Parts: sequence; C-alpha cells; structure tokens
Amino acid sequence: MSTTRIHRHIQAPRAAVYRALLDADAIAKWRVPPGMTCEVHRFEPREGGAFRVSLTYDAPDRAGKTSAHTDTYHGRFVALVPDEKVVESLEFETDDPALRGTMTITTTLADAAGGGTDLLGVHDGLPPGVPPADNEAGWRESLDRLARLVEAGSAA
Repeated sequence: MSTTRIHRHIQAPRAAVYRALLDADAIAKWRVPPGMTCEVHRFEPREGGAFRVSLTYDAPDRAGKTSAHTDTYHGRFVALVPDEKVVESLEFETDDPALRGTMTITTTLADAAGGGTDLLGVHDGLPPGVPPADNEAGWRESLDRLARLVEAGSAA
C-alpha cells in the first residue's frame, strides 16, 4: 500500500471549496478523469454517510476495474470539519486482488497567504494495482477541474 500527497492552491474561499467536496453535482463535474464520464449513484454528505460513484471510459478500448469499461467505488465519510477537512474511506468494487483494499482520502483546507485556499490531499492505502504516479496525475487533473469550477463560482 502506498500514499499520494497533493498540494493545490485554489483562488476561492475555503467555504466554496468545501461545498464542492460535498456536493454530488460538483463531484460529477470535477472528480472524473479526462476521457471518462461520472455517475453518482449515492451521496450522503454527513459523517458516516455513504457514497457510490461510477466512472466510465469514453473509449471502448479502455478496461475498467469493475466491469468492461467502468470503475465503481463506494465508501463513507469518516470525518467532516466544516470548511477545513473531509476524510473519506473508499474501495473499488472489483474482483482483482491487486485493486482491493480500503483507501483513505483526507482533504485539508487552509487559508492561503495572499488569499484563496491551500488544499492538501492525502490518499493513503493505494492498492498495489494502482501506480502512485498514475493516481497522482489523475488527482492533479481532478483538482485542476475543481479549481476551475469553484474559481468560476459554479459551486459557490
């Protein structure tokens, strides 16, 4: 199991970023890699609340972790500190032992010097079948979309 740590400055208030972390419509827009579509099946943004999300490849030649072209994961919100922190526990729905295991994503928000929000994302417990470099690249792309979304005021 490995860990990915990502820092991202977002030119928006912490409250706007926090809302986008806990809004199903926003999740469907920003937490999806390029070349995939997102379907949020369940989303209960409260401590102990469950979520289930599927990401489906647009290209028919891409293989999914759960089914032919889809990665589905489910989990729960472990801790929520308004405008400061979101802790999620999640796992892929898969038969592949290299992709199994519970992962934890901790997203911490802080006021940035000069304005905006500094986001730290820590993704612990990556299964051995998920290369850390690929996970980091995917998260960076997603956080870029999150920044564009909240900086434009769409999730504010």
